[in-house]
Amino acid sequence: MNGFQGCPHIGVVLATGEVTDFAGGPLHKFKEVVAWDIRRAQSVKNGGATRKKVSVPTCGTCQIALHRPFVCLHCPYAGCWKGGHVSAHLQESQHTFCADVKTGAIFCFECHDFIHHSKVDELYLAATVTAEEQQTRFQVAKKPRERFQSWAPTAQDVAALENSVTIPCQGRRGLLNLGQTCFMNVVLQSFVHNPLLRNYFLGDKHNHKQCKIEEDCTCCEMDKLFAEIFSNEPTAYGPITFLFTTWRKSTELAGYQQQDAHEFFISTLNHIHSTSRGSTNVSCNCIIHSTFAGQLQSDVICERCGTVNSTVDPMLDISLELRGKAGEVAPGENTLTGCLKRYTQPEKLGPKQYSCAKCGKAAHEVSKRLTIRKLPPVLSFQFKRFEHKADKSTARKIDTRIRFPATLNMAPFTTLVMKAAEKENNGPVFAYPGPAAMYEYDLFAVINHEGQINNGHYTNYARFEDEWYRFDDDKVTPASLGSVLASPAYMCFYVKRHLDYKPHITPSYVLTRETEAVREKEMEREKELARIKEFEEALLATV
Repeated sequence: MNGFQGCPHIGVVLATGEVTDFAGGPLHKFKEVVAWDIRRAQSVKNGGATRKKVSVPTCGTCQIALHRPFVCLHCPYAGCWKGGHVSAHLQESQHTFCADVKTGAIFCFECHDFIHHSKVDELYLAATVTAEEQQTRFQVAKKPRERFQSWAPTAQDVAALENSVTIPCQGRRGLLNLGQTCFMNVVLQSFVHNPLLRNYFLGDKHNHKQCKIEEDCTCCEMDKLFAEIFSNEPTAYGPITFLFTTWRKSTELAGYQQQDAHEFFISTLNHIHSTSRGSTNVSCNCIIHSTFAGQLQSDVICERCGTVNSTVDPMLDISLELRGKAGEVAPGENTLTGCLKRYTQPEKLGPKQYSCAKCGKAAHEVSKRLTIRKLPPVLSFQFKRFEHKADKSTARKIDTRIRFPATLNMAPFTTLVMKAAEKENNGPVFAYPGPAAMYEYDLFAVINHEGQINNGHYTNYARFEDEWYRFDDDKVTPASLGSVLASPAYMCFYVKRHLDYKPHITPSYVLTRETEAVREKEMEREKELARIKEFEEALLATV
């Protein structure tokens, strides 16, 4: 592959921003091509069953439909690669560059090779993010993040506070059961008492009165929910519009039959993500990923040759098995930490489940282990209490009590600490890498399931201002920490004890986009000056 030095033609374009008479030049055409592909993909994805027919580009020579079009960056021509028509066009028209719409790769006809360079990759990423933000109608904030400054009231502030009238803020408001909707109420209460979500929506980061989404915006429903819960209204609130929005967006949850709280939790996270600010597929910084997103690392080890194959996957929550390999819960393992140890312990794989790339054949001794590579600000655990047979004919509930702590240290289950333990020959690690505060979590909400699988009822506990309360639909009663820890937990929520305030770092694609914007303005200014000069010369010629 050519680099910057290997292709002098792309070097000239990237260094000077060369402009041609058509569409502002190759760089401008490249960004238009990338944006067109994003718009086309989004229209197909979001159109639904009744979407409008999207035109498929065709080759300018043989007129066949192009599923992977190559577009000339100097003129409107699009052609096929396998048929050689795009190369023939470049040769006949003496044009230099064409681009693969699907991958953003640029081909130089003069060098007869594809060009891969960091500046081209940054330009492709910036154009992709810009197009996605325009499609989702959520723009990245133009103002830079403000620096953290400690605040102390001035004499004027103290005088204003003394003369002000205090309005009570509830935050402990029950939710009406709208017909077997206790599964929804407990999840919404866990959202309300999530400190990060609470700060986001009470901070007016999403205002339903100013939202541009016309209907079925879950973020708008969350904004309404927080406004109602923290209002001065003492009676229970009925989240009717939230329920109807969920029904329209998730047909599998529609109806008045009992649903699984964890399934509703995951569905709602996805809906909030899709309608929140900053939601993109390239680099998502929406409130859901900023709150719940972590990373799991999977290490597959071939014990024959020692080859380790590691993959990293995103996670929003962790589902924990209540039974071991023998099918029963072993003594001492019916705890949250016991479930996490079982979750992160190595697992033997069968010979047909993995083939070692180094050995060149199926490995008979292979182990797989999951570890937590990145801890999220909020940890969500689900205990798998509902068992279904393979044919889904019968289902039953596991009533085993699981003990869980009020404070949790996640260090032993992280990739960093487990790697350190391996260096100590699997011995205990007495000094965890980094500050201890980065591993400590505090319990703030618990969802319980009482009764059997077909006729059960959901309740939950939540912490508000260092006090615990029990929420049973519209009934809200004070509770003790002991009753919380003794409850039959189905889901547990922990928040990191110390949330570090990190300085804002502008992403590279934003810098590239800003640089391109400045360059385009300079080019437009040069064009305007050229037009003025041409007009003046023509005027002088007539005198």
